[in-house]
Amino acid sequence: MKKFIRILGIIVILAIFAGTIGFLYSKSQSRPEVYSTTEPFYTDIIRKTVATGSVVPRNEIEIKPTVSGIIDQIYISEGDLVKTGQVIARIRIVPNMVNLNAAESRVNRAKIAMEEARINFNRQQQLFDREVIAESEFVPFRIALKNAEEELESAENNLQLVRDGVSRSSGEISNTLVRSTIDGMVLSVPVETGNSVIEANNFNAGTTIVTIADMSEMIFKGKVDESEVGKISEGMELILNIGAIDAVDFTAALEHISPKGVEESGAIQFEIRAAVKLDDKHFIRAGYSATADIVLERRDNVLALQESVLIFDNGDIYVEVETEPQVFERRKVKTGISDGINIEIKEGINENDKIKRRV
Repeated sequence: MKKFIRILGIIVILAIFAGTIGFLYSKSQSRPEVYSTTEPFYTDIIRKTVATGSVVPRNEIEIKPTVSGIIDQIYISEGDLVKTGQVIARIRIVPNMVNLNAAESRVNRAKIAMEEARINFNRQQQLFDREVIAESEFVPFRIALKNAEEELESAENNLQLVRDGVSRSSGEISNTLVRSTIDGMVLSVPVETGNSVIEANNFNAGTTIVTIADMSEMIFKGKVDESEVGKISEGMELILNIGAIDAVDFTAALEHISPKGVEESGAIQFEIRAAVKLDDKHFIRAGYSATADIVLERRDNVLALQESVLIFDNGDIYVEVETEPQVFERRKVKTGISDGINIEIKEGINENDKIKRRV
């Protein structure tokens, strides 16, 4: 009995050992790899470059006062539509005391001169009426009186202009009234009633009272890298994607490429401008950020493959075509343009071929 148990134990141990050996052997054998395939397909391929920038009005201006003073009243607000010549603000003049004193002094001197000229004129007129003096002697006194009257009127107008910003001779025209110089929309009003403003002159740009733009004509301003600028030209179509307006693409026509590049973050960028084609359904606000796809080349309904299945070898391009199940042969192909994902296939395979995917 003991002998039987011993033999049985040996058999069990041998069986376990053999099973382990067999399991390890089977695990060491590599399983045949099964490759997946893909097929060529017809699609549109667009090769493009991307420019980032913003959409701005073509004509945007800043209105500045022609006199210094204090904002007395503002007649418009942001978003209002204005016409050329429309009054947008009124300025209260704060007279310069030196100029005011000089103007008042000029008026006083003009009054004295006119009074003296009138006295001389009246005296000479009496002599002329009694035929004591000839007309040629009387005429200079008449001219002197007219000159004195003209000087007094000019001095009084100058005083009113210094003090009030408007003269009697100018009628309704006043440089204290700030007017729009274009038709458009008010974009910003950076001042408030009571703010001091400075006139534009040779030494100062002046205070901006309002910014106005024609929102009916918008342009895209963006930057293109130097590696791409040589591939674009004026007249090309751009497809604009404006972040604030979802699911809507706008088109634009490239109209300007800067002849000079600007270095930004170690790369040379060239500014471009493109006229945006607007529609009546969407209002584009000034300053919207946008990206522009510039179509460099396009092929419609061409045979294509995913670029990832191509094999590049010594300047030639190949694919592996399935001739029998899981049996592949390398075949040379001729390619066209690529959009970075799909590539045009001109020669070498047809739409029924099965192409091995590369791992």
